[in-house]
Amino acid sequence: MSKIFAVIGDPIDHSLSPNIHSAAFRELNLDCSYIAYRIPRGELEEGVEGLKKIKINGFNVTIPHKVEMMKYVDKIDESCSVIGAVNTVSNKDGILKGYNTDMDGFLEPFKKKELPIADTKVLLLGAGGAARAIVAGFAKEKASSITIANRTLDNAIKLAEFSEKIGLNANAIKIEDVKDSAKNYDIIVNATSVGLKNEPSPISLEGINEKTIVYDIVYMPMNTDFIKKAKEENATIIFGYEMLLGQAVRAFEIWHDMEAPYNAMKKALLGGF
Repeated sequence: MSKIFAVIGDPIDHSLSPNIHSAAFRELNLDCSYIAYRIPRGELEEGVEGLKKIKINGFNVTIPHKVEMMKYVDKIDESCSVIGAVNTVSNKDGILKGYNTDMDGFLEPFKKKELPIADTKVLLLGAGGAARAIVAGFAKEKASSITIANRTLDNAIKLAEFSEKIGLNANAIKIEDVKDSAKNYDIIVNATSVGLKNEPSPISLEGINEKTIVYDIVYMPMNTDFIKKAKEENATIIFGYEMLLGQAVRAFEIWHDMEAPYNAMKKALLGGF
């Protein structure tokens, strides 16, 4: 029996997921296909019913449906309840189970590169969609504290409260108040959308060094201005595509109960740039 998988969202035509998963199927000779399926905002319920009718085996969920999707799954993994959003769904005999692979995807490059998180001071830029999962990841890996810098202070404060609730010391500041403090942190993460359109780095990275880990979750373009500035200071770099790959690997493992072919998936992803 051929299996069908999909990614749903709007817009969807730029998604790299079909390339990544199709490469994995080819590598392991699996009789599966993976499609990008556009479901406009406001049409999620009908869209999910349609996917159930064709007996979809699993699907990824992207913008704008990740939070609303919580309403249409029958079961949720604990990753979802903490983060409050679903980005991966499995369908076992008509029972939809929701997962969130953002946290595991985010942490994967640290594990692959054996970079420690415990007892580090973290600076997180942005308090939007992916930020909750990132905070949950740092809490799980026992970072010592996190500073959340955002354009809107209110959102940073809400995220800092969430962080404190799950056991990670946090404080909130406006992004312009980071000024020249980047050098005081061990890990700096850009979770804003700054960089997507080649904008300049949201903060100055002056004074950081090769011990500083700089992570940009924007994956297109690969070398954002933020990453370029970090390279000039010889920092340790984690690219956005590494998180995307980590998420895809986790989704693959949820659906197929086997180890994902990491290198084949990485090659397909980088070929998409």
